[in-house]
Formats: sequence, C-alpha cells, structure tokens
Amino acid sequence: MTTSNPASGTRHAARAARRAAGPAPAVGPDSTSGESPTRSVPVIAEGLETPAGGRRRRGPSERNRPLWMLIPGGVLMVIVIIVPLLLGIYMSFLDLDQYTLRQWIEAPFIGVANYIEAVSQTNLFHGVWLSVSYSFIATVIAMPIGIAAAVATQNAFKGRALVRSVFLIPYVLPSFVVATVWRTMFQPGSIIDKAFHVFGADPGLFLNGPNTYWTLVFVQIWASWPFIYLLALAGLQAVDHEVHEAAALDGALWWKKLRYVVFPYLRGPISLAFIIGMLNHINNFTLPFVLFGIPAPHDVELLPVLTYVTSFQSFRFGLSAAMAVVSLILIAIPLFIYLRVVKLDDAEQGGRK
Repeated sequence: MTTSNPASGTRHAARAARRAAGPAPAVGPDSTSGESPTRSVPVIAEGLETPAGGRRRRGPSERNRPLWMLIPGGVLMVIVIIVPLLLGIYMSFLDLDQYTLRQWIEAPFIGVANYIEAVSQTNLFHGVWLSVSYSFIATVIAMPIGIAAAVATQNAFKGRALVRSVFLIPYVLPSFVVATVWRTMFQPGSIIDKAFHVFGADPGLFLNGPNTYWTLVFVQIWASWPFIYLLALAGLQAVDHEVHEAAALDGALWWKKLRYVVFPYLRGPISLAFIIGMLNHINNFTLPFVLFGIPAPHDVELLPVLTYVTSFQSFRFGLSAAMAVVSLILIAIPLFIYLRVVKLDDAEQGGRK
C-alpha cells in the first residue's frame, strides 16, 4: 500500500506552472557578452518621471498653464493704461488747443516744440523742484512717525485694537476729505489760528503767502504716515519671537534691540514705503488742488497742478500732455532705481545662500 506525499505533489504542481509560464528571464551574466542584462527601471528625479521608453513626462511645473485666464486683466490694462498713455504721448507732439480741439487726432504735428516750450517758457522746473522737495521732506519725516507707531503697537496691551484703528483714520479718509478738513482748520480765525494767538504768536496766513509750502508738507505728513505704519507693522510680524527672547537673555538694551533685531527686518518694508510714498506725493493732485484752490500760490504750484492749469485753464492740451510725459519720466526714474536695487539685493542674498 502506497501513501501520497503532499510535498511531492506541491513540487510537481510548481514545475508544471513554470513550464506553462515559459522560460524565466536570465538574471545572471549573459553567456555571450559576459555582462549582466540591463532592465528598464523608471527614474524619478525632481518631479520628472522617465518611463521605460525613454520619454520624459512633464512634471507639475511644466504642464500647460491656463494663460488664457490672464486675458481679461490684460485687456483691461491695455484699455485703462496703455491706450491713454500712447494717446498722451501722441498728443504731446500736436499743436492741440481750443482752436484745434475739434480736429484732435488731425491737429497740426509740431514735433518736440511742446517739450521745448515746456522747458523754456513755463514754470516746469519750478514745479518739478517743488514736487520732488516736498515729497522727499514729507516722506522722510513721516517714516520715523510710522515706525515708532508700529513699534509701540506691536506687543499686545489693553485697547491695542482701538489704538490701531485710530492710527488708520488718516489713511482711510479720501484725500478730498483730508484737504477739506484742513482747509477749514487753517482759515483765519479758526482753531489753529486761535491756538497760535494764545501763545502770543502770529503765524500769518496758512493758505496764502510764504507759509503755504510748509502747510502742504504738514498736511501730507499727517495723511501719509499711516501707510508707513502699516508696512512697518507687517515687517515686525516677521521678527521671530525667539530672537526677542535671545536678545532679552543676553541683556540687550531696548535701543540695541531696535538696531540689531528690529531694524534689519524692516529694511525691505521701509524701502518699499519710501519709494511708494515718494511716487504718491509727486503725483498727488487732489490734496494741493482742494487745499489751496486754483490758481494755486506760487510756492505750491506743483507739477500736477501746473499741468492741470495749462490744460484746463489755458487750453494748451498738447503742452500739458508734454508736461505729463515729463512727470511720467520723473516718476519712472526712482521706480527703476528701486527695482534695480531690490534685484541686486535679492541676487546678493541668493549668492550668500
């Protein structure tokens, strides 16, 4: 009597399965070349997958982007910015005034005559000097005010939300409202005039005469420092709390904390606030227009005001377009310098890394 061996039956079944599947691929050295056979293995490197066929698949960063979604914004930018800019540049080469306004595009072409007249026969350089100087003074004085307010409201204290809201009032008010309020307060016999008389001082006229320039600087500082405050406060949020703790453990004084801990983090936001503040002040028309009216005093005849008077009072539209192009160039110069400095700074930091 014979008994069946289970292990033997299992081995016979395995052999039958291997014969049905065919010969197994060689895994040892090849008999003819003596080299090990190569097997295609998918390679994944930096998000790019190379399958067995050698064709590389595109990673997420190389896929087709939906650039068509930029079309609405691009069309709006062309209509609102590019087209008026090109028309203004073209108008600056035309003899366009109240007599040729009907013809407009077909007005006589006079080349650079408007630019020559703007430089030689108008107060263009005076307006440029007033715009740049008052913008620089107002921005430089507003910067420490905004930084001090940001440092004072950085840490939590009772009523901090209310204080921050009060600080933002000059920023959220429109320029027309700010100019109207301060125009009322600077009138003869107003509260500011009476306050000077209480201390025995006679300030004179704020809205006419030699005090108009500093009146404009003061109002601009009051209206612009909250913007610097916001950017400085955003920069302070990037300061790690552990850095403050390490400085406190080292026994650093408060002014050393400001110099070596706080100010390095504020360099970028403050630089951005300075250049944006300068550009906004140079191009600000509403504040001097409402504050002093038209015609403006000679000491506050800024470039935007001068351009407006030339265009809508003298009706020299071609000449005013030339002045507008000059103001655009003046605005583009500091912007280009800032972008260049930021690019060099980023490249320098990248090289250090």
